[in-house]
Formats: sequence, structure tokens, C-alpha cells
Amino acid sequence: MQAIILAAGMGRRLGEYTRENTKCMVQVNGISLIDRLLTQLARERLSRVTIVVGYKGLELRQHIGQRYDDRLTIEYAENPVYDRTNNIYSLSLVKDRLQQDDTLLIESDLIFSDRLIPMIIDDPYPNLALVAKYESWMDGTMVRMDDERNIVNFISKDAFDYADAQQYYKTVNIYKLSREFSQKKYVPFLNAYTKAVGNNEYYENVLRIISLLDSHDMKALPIGAEKWYEIDDKQDLDIAEALFASEHDVLRKYYGRYGGFWRFPQMLDFCYLVNPYFPSRRMKDELRANFDTLLTEYPSGMKVNTLLASKCFGVSEDHIVPGNGAAELIKVLMEQSQGRIGFIRPTFEEYPNRYDRDRQATFVPQNTDYRYTADDLMAYFADKDITQIMLVNPDNPSGNFIAKSDVLRMAQWCEERGIRLVVDESFVDFSEGYATNSLLSDALLEAHPHMAVMKSISKSYGVPGLRLGILASADKALIRRLKSEVSIWNLNSFAEFFMQIYNKHEADYQRACQKFVAERDSFEEQLREVTFLRVMPSQANYFLCEVQPPYRAAEIVVYMLKQHNILTRDCSGKPGLDPSRQYMRIAVRNHEDNTRLVEGLKQFGK
Repeated sequence: MQAIILAAGMGRRLGEYTRENTKCMVQVNGISLIDRLLTQLARERLSRVTIVVGYKGLELRQHIGQRYDDRLTIEYAENPVYDRTNNIYSLSLVKDRLQQDDTLLIESDLIFSDRLIPMIIDDPYPNLALVAKYESWMDGTMVRMDDERNIVNFISKDAFDYADAQQYYKTVNIYKLSREFSQKKYVPFLNAYTKAVGNNEYYENVLRIISLLDSHDMKALPIGAEKWYEIDDKQDLDIAEALFASEHDVLRKYYGRYGGFWRFPQMLDFCYLVNPYFPSRRMKDELRANFDTLLTEYPSGMKVNTLLASKCFGVSEDHIVPGNGAAELIKVLMEQSQGRIGFIRPTFEEYPNRYDRDRQATFVPQNTDYRYTADDLMAYFADKDITQIMLVNPDNPSGNFIAKSDVLRMAQWCEERGIRLVVDESFVDFSEGYATNSLLSDALLEAHPHMAVMKSISKSYGVPGLRLGILASADKALIRRLKSEVSIWNLNSFAEFFMQIYNKHEADYQRACQKFVAERDSFEEQLREVTFLRVMPSQANYFLCEVQPPYRAAEIVVYMLKQHNILTRDCSGKPGLDPSRQYMRIAVRNHEDNTRLVEGLKQFGK
């Protein structure tokens, strides 16, 4: 068996990365794509490797040099018109070699698991295409296959239909072609196709025509959970660097993204904290039905969106300001705050990170579960010269929860001392008794004008992509100042429409919260079966877990990511947590996902 690598393209979309180098010389985590590929091929018994070069071909030859001579026989073919042709012409330049041996055909802009080459070689079928189940990040040629893995059609970009996307598989651009197939089918059709259509085409088009003959020459081999990525632009390169990062660097590359994990193939995200049971399918259908209008029309300004927020959350317009996510409102609130502020740690770091460290008074619970009460806070802050207290309730990552009656008692205590109490209740709808735990009501706000209530809609409502949050207070001067600091068009049309239709779906939301509380209880029981985790009680949609010696949180997180494609959070070193202990925060997802996580954890250390 031989290998043919197509490496003539210019890689324009990679910008400065390919000004002086060909695409396959781009490095991922310090190793070029071509070196990674040749090292993988060197592990197999190949008669030769032919590389079709074009753009920066001399540079590529010099880069490879003789470094692989003891492991591979490398030959080259030149595409002198690489800027006017496509990969069908590059392949036609080596069609004689294609007919001389069974062939691995590989595009050079790929990075993939070491297991893929042995997988396709060892499969008994002579003509194979490695394929991956379609996901939203994928682009290019798709295939459809029958129950026996026969490829029944190749789907070009122009023929792609999103209505059929669940039936599609993306070609990984690694093929195995038998010599007989190349001689009798592929090359004859290649000759006819290029003569009729020209050379600025793709070699998969020939395979598509052959697939329509009902001869079932080509089968698909799904790669399952094996990792791969096609690198066409800078974003692809960034994602590939995270996917294939070394163990000592992988967490930095993932955590530093702060989201966007839907781009990573089949990964389960147990870091980001949203309701797994809302929005309902009915609500999603209504959003989809209005997609075109929401995408192409301007959103309303602050006046209308304040009215919608007032309607949606039951607070008068003078008492509420909507934000582009709670993060926008947190930034403005902390910038407008003055004096010394009381914080509780461990907590959501966005608040203390937005304030001068020298003007912070910090309460840290002195117990191993990081529990605290309103009385603990009032006793600690009683002699502190502070103007404001920040309370995240339930807190993050501890899951500690102070009952509504005690929060109001603390609000009264703050008011008597001229202290503003800011309560972030982003996770309150996950608490037991969620239906009556919120502070969002005019009566409560007006009774405690020194209190402000922040709520991220992303969390409990399951819509982080909408970027929607609110802050409510009977301190009308505070609300006016916040509104003056945010953009008049700070919400997009999708967030606006969500608030417009939410009340129609409120019963579904209440059912989702009830379902969540039951699942959290079940998940806690499952987690307690993991022998190296000490699970702390929680009223939020996550659990803070202490990792028992001799294990370390980072090694568990890396193991789960590398072996099970599950991302969890290493909280060790978070301010307020005991620095001598190891901690993980694990979000609550649906029952199927939660069970998969626990099964993966139980395999650790075996």
C-alpha cells in the first residue's frame, strides 16, 4: 500500500500563516501538519508516499528534507498551475501511480488521532472513506450511507440541505482506494470528468458520480469519537490547538475560551451552567419560526426592552434594567460602586475582579463545606466600614443557599446601616422551593430600597447564546444611572423576542425547574458513588467536589477530557478555597449525560 498526499493548495484563508509556508507547514502546538502526518504514516508498512506540491512547493521539500528517509520513501509531483486548478487536477497528475498500488489518499490540511490510519488500513473493505457524523462546525463534502455503510451519495456544498443534516456524514478526507477500483472505475471516470468539466473541480465529484451507479464500490467507515479537524482558517487552527493540546497545556487552552464549546466535536460541557430542560421544544419552535425576521430586522431600544423585561419578570419599568447578559450590568454596577465592598469567597469572580482589590473586605467560611448563613455575614461585616455587600445566592461554586426570609432580614440589617445589598440570584430557580424564592417583586424591592437584585437569564432559562440579564432595584437613581451607561441597543432581536414570548411558556419553565431539582438529587446520589470525590450539598445546578488524596483535580479533568471528551472544571486555587485541598466543580446536565460522566469518573485510576 502507498499514500498520496495532496498539498498543492495556497491556504489563503489562513492569512499570514501561509504567506511564506504552504498550508501543511502550519504548526499546531509546535508541530507542523505535514510532520505529524508523515510520522503517523511512518508507523505503517507503505511502499511509498507521494506528495503533490504546488504553492511553496520548494519550501515544503526543503522542510521535509531527508528526515524521513530511514522510515519512508517520499516522492514528489508538481502542480505548476496550483493557483488556477483544484485538487482534482493535483490527483490527476499522479493517476498513473494511483493505479499501481492500493492507496491511502489524504489531504494535507488535516490533524487527526493516531488511531485513524490503522483504522482504515485494517478494515477489510478495499474502498473506504473515513466519515464523521455531521456537526455544525463542519464544511465541505458530505455523504449519505445505507444500513450496510454503502455510500449512496456524495453531497456537495451546493446540494447541502439542512433539513437532511441529521442523515449526513462529513468526509474526513482520508480514503482507501484499491488498485482495481482505481484502474477500472476511478481513473477512467476521472479522465472523462476532467475532459468534460475541467480541472477547477474536486476529486470527490468523481466519487459522487460513481456512487450514483448503484455499484456500492465505496463504503463509509464512521470514526465515532476519534478526534480530527480540518484546518482552513485561523479559527480552525485555534480549535485544533485545543483539541490536540498536550496534557500540561490542554486546560489553559480550553478554559481560556470562556465558552463556544459547541465547536468541539461531540464534547460534553460540564463547566457552563445552564438549565438542561428549558427552553421547551415548543418555545424553540416559536423562535425558529421567527428566525428570518429576528435575523434581518433591528431590535428595539432600551425603552421597549425595559417594558418587555418588566412584563417578563413582574417588576415595574422604573425598577428594572435589561442587559446584554448579566456581565454587562455587573461591569457597569461595579464601575459605579464606591467605598469599601464586602465580598464572600469562594464566589463568582466577575464581581471582585471588577473592583479595586484594596477596597475589598472578604468573608471566607471557616468550614470544609463552605457553608454560611445570613447571621455569619452580619456578624462578620458588623464592624467593617463598607458601603455594599455582594451576595451570590446560591453561591458559585459552593452551592450554599440562604433562605429568602434570611436574605430579607439581612437586607433590613444593611438598610439600617446605609449599606447596599446586591443579591445575584442567577441560580435561585434551581433551589428547592424555587417558585417562591425569587426577590424579583415590586413589593420586596420597595420595602428594601437599598437592595438590588441581579439575574443572569442564561443560567436557569437555558439561553446563554441570547446574552440576556437583568438588574432590579427600587433605587430609581441607580436604575437611571445604569441605563445611561449601557447602549440604547444593547439587546439583540432574539433576546428581545425571548422576553416577548416567555410568559406564554412560563408553565413549561416551572415544569423544567421541577424536573431539574429531581435530576440534581439523582445526580448527587450517583456522584457519591465515585470513591475519590467528596460531594458537597448544593442548591444550584452544580456540585463542588473535593478530590481526595492522592488524586489531583487537574489530572482527573485532563483524563475526562482526553479519554471521554467531557470537560469539567478544576477549581483548585480559586480564591476562598483551601489551597491545600483539591476541588472540582461539576455542572448538572440531563440524566443521560450525568450518567455518562459518572461512568467515566469511575474508570479513572483503573
